[in-house]
Amino acid sequence: MVLLAGVLAAFCAYLLGSLSFAVIVSRLFYHKDIRQFGSGNAGMTNVLRTFGKGAAAGVLAGDVLKGTVSVILGRLIFSLLVPDVAVLYGAYIAAIGALLGHLFPLYFGFKGGKGISVVTGAMFAIKPPIIIALILVFIVMVIITRIVSLSSITVAALYPVFTFVYFTIWGNGEGMPWLNTLFAAILGGMIIYMHRANIKRLRNGTEYKFGEKKKEP
Repeated sequence: MVLLAGVLAAFCAYLLGSLSFAVIVSRLFYHKDIRQFGSGNAGMTNVLRTFGKGAAAGVLAGDVLKGTVSVILGRLIFSLLVPDVAVLYGAYIAAIGALLGHLFPLYFGFKGGKGISVVTGAMFAIKPPIIIALILVFIVMVIITRIVSLSSITVAALYPVFTFVYFTIWGNGEGMPWLNTLFAAILGGMIIYMHRANIKRLRNGTEYKFGEKKKEP
């Protein structure tokens, strides 16, 4: 039954995660596919550079929300099917499923975004203090460097570290610190992997910074 709950949580979350709001917003309001512009990434940052703040805000809200809803659904599935198993693990499984859906969306040719917004929404539903701390780090880094990708990679790397510290000090017996850290490392590692092209540009000194001139769609 645990296996069934895990598969069901992951599958439902994957379907939700496959709702690529960057593609939906760009097609619905601009009759264009965001993946044909800028970096080619179906994410909030590319939408911001290409279509502006309003479109980016809609994409951000949609991506964060689908991460949050996926985790809530994962918790519900575990609480109904395997109530003797910590629902926290159902939440993590759903978070991974939603992230996979965002990265490889079923409805849009398996070409999606990089996942930072989805994981942010998922972590709000799992452990708000951890994601709030990471958001603060992200904001400070963006202000200092003006490079969103570098800030995203940094918080993805810090995510398992913050998770381990939180569950070691304030976990109150809710799951084992190392197991929570493992889930966080999987999510963070997936995000870092999806930023491999950005890492190459960072090394070459060619990565985009806010304030640089953008091309109009």
